[in-house]
Amino acid sequence: METLPFLTEEQVQRIQREFGTPLFVYDQATLECQARKVLSFPNAYGLTARYAMKACPTAAIIQVLTRAGLHIDASSGFEAERAMKAGVPGDRILITAQESPRNLADLLEHGVLFNACSPHQLRVYGQLRPNSDASVRINPGLGSGHSNRTNVGGRSSSFGIWHEHLDDVFDVAAEFGLRITRMHTHIGSGADPKVWNRCARMSLDIAARLPDVHTLSLGGGFKVGRMAGETDADLQDIGAVIKDDFQTFAEEHGRRLHLEIEPGTFLTANAAVLVCSVVDVVDTGRRGHRFIKVDTGMTEVTRPAMYGAQHPIVVVPVMPGDRGTRQFLVAGHCCESGDLLTPEPGDPERLRPREVTEPRVGDPVVIGGVGAYCAAMCTKNYNSFPEAAELLLRTDGAFHLIRERQTLDQIVANERPL
Repeated sequence: METLPFLTEEQVQRIQREFGTPLFVYDQATLECQARKVLSFPNAYGLTARYAMKACPTAAIIQVLTRAGLHIDASSGFEAERAMKAGVPGDRILITAQESPRNLADLLEHGVLFNACSPHQLRVYGQLRPNSDASVRINPGLGSGHSNRTNVGGRSSSFGIWHEHLDDVFDVAAEFGLRITRMHTHIGSGADPKVWNRCARMSLDIAARLPDVHTLSLGGGFKVGRMAGETDADLQDIGAVIKDDFQTFAEEHGRRLHLEIEPGTFLTANAAVLVCSVVDVVDTGRRGHRFIKVDTGMTEVTRPAMYGAQHPIVVVPVMPGDRGTRQFLVAGHCCESGDLLTPEPGDPERLRPREVTEPRVGDPVVIGGVGAYCAAMCTKNYNSFPEAAELLLRTDGAFHLIRERQTLDQIVANERPL
């Protein structure tokens, strides 16, 4: 059975009473602890650590992490603007996007850095900033991830300039007088450390062909353990090997490269839980399943339905007493057969019941490991369910509402009926 990570049962019950459910709760202490781990990543000649804000772009979370010393990795012009609205200076933001922002000229005026992910994007940048320094994202030819949907390197990925097409980079750079001083690669999320290190070496080999590069950004996620028995990636072990590789590169090429990394999940995944409530308990007969129905689902946590991802689930009894435990599936509130929070690991088409405390209608339920790609990546407003509220547990022990619950009027505000 799973246990509560940073809240007590009394706090969970209080949250349910005072704020209602569903509700994301973030822990400031965990965010700051993870930030310190990232900022201590071994490096040979300097480090910039960027928070991949797509993991969780709420302003308060951005503020906690940037105040801890992190810069921002944005995946769109909109994310860059959102970060600036949260108080992040433009020169601490790097955009790496599938499309060139329509307001790129304005963002560049604010000091935002732009990472060109194709020859076309590099040409767009060159037209706006001829005779300047530029940054490119290269697909090194290898990727990693727990599924094809999280792998953003290799031949099956459209992300970045294919490593065999560097001549196109040189041609565009020459056309606009650009000096390629930054190079970025990204291999995916949930990366195996051995693959991560191998991709780092491949990236260094490519950087050797770009003589003006002084900064190498090694994008890619570091594994975190959400479930009991799972462990986090050891950043010190991963970084030690990369540090040696950078030193070897300096000896061979006479360039001391500055290192950038851009974790998202590692910083936020286990810094949040989702507090929801049991709304029904049903079964499908003697040979069927027992179900807990809750007032959340893919509208807040899409990862189980999309990837077969696993999240800890804890039932917190409202009334004291020993109820015992039983096997249950947990069903979301959407009118969608795939809205189940207990799939088979890695296979959203199959089911895996969980051993939990015997539930009763009204009991709060805590879903763990939801700080990354949950509030940020969900089927928001499906079945017209409002966006959940968000709460921050501050280091002084106080709860602070950082996002109010959406109303139905807000959902339909932009509609224009006939």
